[in-house]
Amino acid sequence: MASRRNFAASIGGWSAQHRKTAVFGWLLFVVLAVVIGNMSGSQEITKAERGVGESGRAARIIDDAGIKEPAGEMVLVRSDKLVAQDPKFRAAVDDVINRVNATQVKGDKGPATQHMRSPYPGGISSDKHSALIQFDMVGEDDKAVDNIQPVLDAVAEARKAHPDVAIEQFGDASGDKWFQDTIAKDFTRAEWTAVPLALGILLVAFGAVVAALLPVALALTAFVAAGGLLALSSHLMPVGDNAQSVMLLIGLAVGVDYCMFYLRREREERAKGRDPETALRIAAATSGRSVLISGITVIVAMAGMLLSGLSEFESMASATILVVLTAVLGSLTVLPAILSMLGDRVDLGKIPGLAKMRRPTEGSKAWGKILGVVLNRPRATAVLAGGLLIALTIPALGMKTSELPIDKELPTSLSIVQTYQHIEKAFPGGPAPAQIVVKANNPDDPKLAAAFENLRREAVATGQMHEPIEVERQGTTNVFKVSVPLAGSGNDSTSDKALATLRGKVIPNTLGKLDGVDAPVTGNTAGSKDFNDKLDDARLPIFAFVLGFAFLLMLVSFRSVAIAVTAIVLNLLSVGAAYGVMTLVFQHGYGDSLVGTDAPGAVVSWIPMFLFVILFGLSMDYHVFVVSRIREAYDKGMDTKSAVSHGIRTTAGVVTSAATIMVAVFAVFGTLSMQSMKQFGVGLAVAVLLDATIIRGLLLPAVMTLLGDHNWYLPRWLGWLPQMDHGDEAVQAPAPAGEPVPAYASANGYPAPMYESGGTGYDENVSGSRRIPRPPVG
Repeated sequence: MASRRNFAASIGGWSAQHRKTAVFGWLLFVVLAVVIGNMSGSQEITKAERGVGESGRAARIIDDAGIKEPAGEMVLVRSDKLVAQDPKFRAAVDDVINRVNATQVKGDKGPATQHMRSPYPGGISSDKHSALIQFDMVGEDDKAVDNIQPVLDAVAEARKAHPDVAIEQFGDASGDKWFQDTIAKDFTRAEWTAVPLALGILLVAFGAVVAALLPVALALTAFVAAGGLLALSSHLMPVGDNAQSVMLLIGLAVGVDYCMFYLRREREERAKGRDPETALRIAAATSGRSVLISGITVIVAMAGMLLSGLSEFESMASATILVVLTAVLGSLTVLPAILSMLGDRVDLGKIPGLAKMRRPTEGSKAWGKILGVVLNRPRATAVLAGGLLIALTIPALGMKTSELPIDKELPTSLSIVQTYQHIEKAFPGGPAPAQIVVKANNPDDPKLAAAFENLRREAVATGQMHEPIEVERQGTTNVFKVSVPLAGSGNDSTSDKALATLRGKVIPNTLGKLDGVDAPVTGNTAGSKDFNDKLDDARLPIFAFVLGFAFLLMLVSFRSVAIAVTAIVLNLLSVGAAYGVMTLVFQHGYGDSLVGTDAPGAVVSWIPMFLFVILFGLSMDYHVFVVSRIREAYDKGMDTKSAVSHGIRTTAGVVTSAATIMVAVFAVFGTLSMQSMKQFGVGLAVAVLLDATIIRGLLLPAVMTLLGDHNWYLPRWLGWLPQMDHGDEAVQAPAPAGEPVPAYASANGYPAPMYESGGTGYDENVSGSRRIPRPPVG
């Protein structure tokens, strides 16, 4: 019987005894989750829910007034030779306006556009060589992408008809369509490249088709089920744009990892000569418990994002929590049942030359040689490995974070980026002006009209804002929108100063003097500023929450202060080193060409915090798995140094394979066009690579060797913490006589049964509290 304190062993035992119930129950759960999720539909985050601070208040004013914001579009007409007043230039402008006005909604006879604004006289650039035509699409902005194609066609026809000038279009709907047609395909390619890539690595790791397919199948079914649950939960917490991609990324990584941990231990015990039932029980009691603890750690870490107050973070947190929870559930319930059904048939489809499951109990020879050096010189290893990670962390102290404009977010070779740059050059701030949302108790008050005029004069007089400044009443409501182009690129210090002047001086001196008027500022620059301010406020609570709960979880799991502190410090080093590498690559440009990008000069503002939470959770996968194996050996009587050697050697292969999959999957996302996803993928890949090599292979064994028995120190006043099993104490039966043993066990020199009566290979001392190692028979 499994220990009452080992929940994972109890679930695994039930699953193995009720195989059909577990398998069909899992399939039913996946199907129901998908069906119910599709029936409920997915609720996406609105602008009002996404906004924070002053820009969020502006979005809520618009939402409360029932205003359906149309998608804005711009057409730039420019020429190096002709000026805007030239007849040929004006003819091109008039032709664009006429063609766009004539476009109609698909399947409808109504016009596709509205609110056409001629560039004459206010839309002419200062050098007189560019004109900016502005208009809105009919209907709500999220529907405009479906109606933009006739407008794009009309602009393309005007471009052909006027070869003397350049005609380019940029806007909300045209940009969304480009993203749908290009970036969506980019994401799809990356997502489905990751799956066969993971499968290929698993084939190399296990050398058998069935063993390789099992982790991928479990991860994908967990992802599909979590997707249905996410749609259902979106009615309580709306879903953001990146939630699905992040969910697949994390779901594939942890789902494969959890299955590998379980499968590897079960195969290892069979290689020792255990009967199938006993091998599965041991896997459930050891690797199953590690899966449970690491899964809880990831979930707790991601729950910290719920403290951010940012809807996008909350959305990604809920998506990650659901997929990890589903992967843990599948690993603990259906995986033991499938392994029990398959038995040794899990090794079917062996590939010649790739059968890496031979001698699974001996561990990795390469890591064994490295470990020998580490254990003989732990102090030097700790200094060198720790020094390397600290050196990589130092550049992070100067990390700059920012929301990137489109010409930094996407490659400059793209036509949409070049159009944005041309508009920005001719009309600084034009592609993304600040928007003042004015709510007035008396919209017809002459003082309000005078305040608008005063605002225009004061804004231009500052030299930080410029024309065209446009005031537009929103239908018959008491809400106005004032468009104010800011100096700078939109995300630099110049734009930030202009925004501060607008909010702190211009508005208080004009609209702010009127009673019953609220005038918050929104727009890209304002939204980025408010987002970063909110993120800064949330940083300390999130860090404290994640670190605090991770420490408590490690303390309870291993009943050791030193293990808990070590886990926190090592994971912080991993995150810090990843931050440093990202700063070097994406801020300073070292090696940026290796990841197919030009350094934008900053790290996307939301990435460091999100990476911290994800990496802290994922790093615990390996830490819990490795330290559990070390503690298991120590509890059976090994001294700390021997236990460290045993734990690292026996887990090195599966940790290396699991890390390789994670690095490969994350690196695929580093190939995407979007700078934010590229930074996200590279940051994760670097952190996992460092964690699985420098930290788990060098620093962890060196530190634990130096600490010796202090690793297991627990103050007396914490003696009330529950005792938890770390090994197979509940499974003491040897392999039954006549029980078949896998060919790879006997072929590689493992007798069956490998151990004498007792089945553990350890003799109990008089007290029964510790065991002294005893060599196998013969």
